[in-house]
Amino acid sequence: MSSGLPSTPGGSVPTSAGRSAGQGNRLDAAELLALAPTSFSTEHCHLEQIRVDHAPMLREAVLTSHADLGFIDWAQGHWDLERARRFCRKSATGMAQGGYLSYLAFERLPSGLIGSRLLRGRYIGLLDLHSFDWRVPRCQIGYVGDSAQRGRGLMREAALALMKAAHGWGLHRIEAWCDARNTRSQHFADALGLAYEGRMRQCEIDVSGQPCDQMVYARIATDPWPP
Repeated sequence: MSSGLPSTPGGSVPTSAGRSAGQGNRLDAAELLALAPTSFSTEHCHLEQIRVDHAPMLREAVLTSHADLGFIDWAQGHWDLERARRFCRKSATGMAQGGYLSYLAFERLPSGLIGSRLLRGRYIGLLDLHSFDWRVPRCQIGYVGDSAQRGRGLMREAALALMKAAHGWGLHRIEAWCDARNTRSQHFADALGLAYEGRMRQCEIDVSGQPCDQMVYARIATDPWPP
């Protein structure tokens, strides 16, 4: 499975030319939003910034994957179509305000382009960049895959593409925080080549409202990429 640099349907890499992450750049929320494309593609995946019209497919994925989402706070409770719309609308608003950057990943169909429209296939999962610290600059990556697509390597390809793009936009450090009990999330962080940096005790609140430990994984822009 290829994990090469993502490209837009037109073939250009969605990075900032000449930007060197972590070397005195002045990246901020407004510039990140200007740099981040509304969609881009890898060899096997297509990523789109979240929109309200994504709500039906996101709802279906949450319902079918519900047994695997016990550590995901926003996936708890009853997920009807209106709740899915509210989630997508809030996510899109959060992007506009610079609080986070969310993409839905889809399988890229072999037929590729028809006219100027890229055909997308099955939904793979949700990826987001959040908890920005613009001084470094750094952020966290979140990933919630569709259980129906597990084992195909597509979510890994999409996540690697987003991280490579994020470094190109000027983010120097990318972290993944995983609940200490969520071994699946930790294994995925390992698969992305993130380095395990330690355990923070009772630093977050879990879905039941109780303090929980977080395992911290991270990479910096100069780290090698996994094969």
